[in-house]
Amino acid sequence: MTQRSDKPGRPRRDAPVAGLKPVSTFTAFGLAAEAEPLDPGLHVVATPIGNLKDVSFRTLATLAAADTVLAEDTRVTRTLLMHYGITTPLVAYHEHSNAAVRERMIARMQAGEALALVSDAGTPLVSDPGFKLVQAAIEAGIRITPIPGPSAVMTAIVAAGLPTDRFFFEGFLPQKAGARRNRLEALAQVPGTLVLFESPHRLPEMLVDAAEVLGANRPAAVARELTKLYETIRRGTLGWLAETFAEEGAPRGEIVVIIGTGSDAPDAAETDAGLDAALNAALARHSIKDAAALVADETGQPRRVVYARALALARRTDDDA
Repeated sequence: MTQRSDKPGRPRRDAPVAGLKPVSTFTAFGLAAEAEPLDPGLHVVATPIGNLKDVSFRTLATLAAADTVLAEDTRVTRTLLMHYGITTPLVAYHEHSNAAVRERMIARMQAGEALALVSDAGTPLVSDPGFKLVQAAIEAGIRITPIPGPSAVMTAIVAAGLPTDRFFFEGFLPQKAGARRNRLEALAQVPGTLVLFESPHRLPEMLVDAAEVLGANRPAAVARELTKLYETIRRGTLGWLAETFAEEGAPRGEIVVIIGTGSDAPDAAETDAGLDAALNAALARHSIKDAAALVADETGQPRRVVYARALALARRTDDDA
């Protein structure tokens, strides 16, 4: 694989040159400010996920100094720009933007323009369509400048009260129940905290599937409307959360689900011994399928894992007979 590095592009536009946009201004924290010229290239800019105050001086300066802001939804981004007195032109760039659109953006940056890429909320490229543009810019040797800032993923995980030393961001699960459960079974093998996005109307059924596949006793949290007026974070087990939202119905707003590893559970040897004892007792009275379902419900362990263990114990019993 050929490795590419960002080319330097044209020099910084520090000196006034005919044809360049005038000095850019914006309002930051009640004060009028001027933005320094930007290097040509693509500036990937994180924006607030709900609270317009969650923005850095550098973010505002970049948005003000850019030749154009590429926005997922120009109506959403215009609200942010107007709030801070920024008049930079907006151009739509979203999941339906094709290769021809990207080629035009690349040509503009190769001609010396500085473009700012934003999403509707948070950090671009995280569950966001900006990846193809960044990839195309890198292939063209254009400089990529990340401007860090808000992220729904990081905001949710630090408030969930679950392990943060190792986590896996899944994004949105499949919409159909069968595909969703298959994906959850794969995620059961991930040795870390899981972070997922989910639509409000699918949240109750997703939590039921997660409790059945990952284990009802697995710790989790549901964060809603982070940084906004009605921000709420519900913490508990997957089983409790599934029951709670089944009773309350689908919530409103944007949702992040954080699922822990169950690290507070007994060690593996103790858990295996207890599982075997429960399964042996259940197998004496029920079929393998029914015994596995019963023990999975009692212990909160994933049904797939319990069923596999029940099969192994049943075979061992047959071999010993």
